[in-house]
Amino acid sequence: MTTAPHRDPYEILGVPRTASGEEIKSAFRKLAMQYHPDRNPDADATERFKTIGAAYEILSDPEKRAKYDQFGAAADFGQGVGFEGFDFGGFGDIFEAFFGGRRTRGGPLRGADLRAHVDLGFAEAVFGAERELHISRLEACATCGGSGAEPGSERVTCPQCRGAGEIRRAQHSVFGQFVNVATCDRCEGMGTVVAQPCKSCGGAGRERRNRRLKVKVPAGIDSGSQLRLSGEGEAGLRGGPHGNLYVDLRVKPDPLFRREGEDLLLELPLNMAQAALGAQVEAPTLEGDSVSLEIPAGTQHGKAFRVRGRGVPHLRGRARGDLIVRAVVHVPTKLTPEQRELLQQLDESLGPPTTDGQESGFFSRLKDAFTT
Repeated sequence: MTTAPHRDPYEILGVPRTASGEEIKSAFRKLAMQYHPDRNPDADATERFKTIGAAYEILSDPEKRAKYDQFGAAADFGQGVGFEGFDFGGFGDIFEAFFGGRRTRGGPLRGADLRAHVDLGFAEAVFGAERELHISRLEACATCGGSGAEPGSERVTCPQCRGAGEIRRAQHSVFGQFVNVATCDRCEGMGTVVAQPCKSCGGAGRERRNRRLKVKVPAGIDSGSQLRLSGEGEAGLRGGPHGNLYVDLRVKPDPLFRREGEDLLLELPLNMAQAALGAQVEAPTLEGDSVSLEIPAGTQHGKAFRVRGRGVPHLRGRARGDLIVRAVVHVPTKLTPEQRELLQQLDESLGPPTTDGQESGFFSRLKDAFTT
């Protein structure tokens, strides 16, 4: 008897042997969506789908993956067989965990995820903040505990599917008889229905409630970031787990500061005299205090000064970034007669900066600007 040639699960998922768990999960998700029989009508889609599931069963389990890496196709995964004989029976659970599909027999379903938005001030994003969210979500009914049945009553066999949890319909064609199997829409695959629905939730097992949640925004967060609050989404069906709450963060701009990675950028205005002669100036910080800067004589427009450790805290706890102060030299647009005379005297005293007898272009333009 011949056996099918062994296929490497890494090759099936299209990932290298050094792939991380997230890379393996991402590859599986993409292929499973592509070859799921409900989505792909190709004749070989079902077999491809099972093969992809078997590969993921091995590579997503650290123990099984280690065995495969060591023994290859001869690895024993506790079923007395290697990869070719892998049991596909439980693969539906994997797919449901990824895509929220329903089990044929109406098992627990995970609750829906929720999304919220929070607007933060610039300083709140840099130093962290705490906000209160108001959300509306479906929670397990307090009266029936999520069963949908009135307390004291019991579930009975579904009259539509007679407890099978599925409906079979035969169809005839020129090619013969085909049987279409679908989940029972009355009992949702459970095989039983509520005899006496809960009066509080009408048999749904869930009821909508408004909740207040406190959200801690970590220091150093940036606009476009997202926080995940595990288990704060809607309650699942039939005892399924809660979904998650995802909080999208939007940061308002600041009139003085800009952010570049973990650094803060500040433009500091200087007048011509301060830039030419040098000065001791105070630069504001995002904390609300100021730092003293020594501006050397002859500072040019755009010169940057770095203040260590006064920038943005790093999300992973490393040292803060820096405050970078950029000198912006302002040329006055209006002068008093005295100021104009002083600048003219300065121009004459400095003289042309070149040796070719040409007047300094800078002072020439400056003089023209002041006299217009």
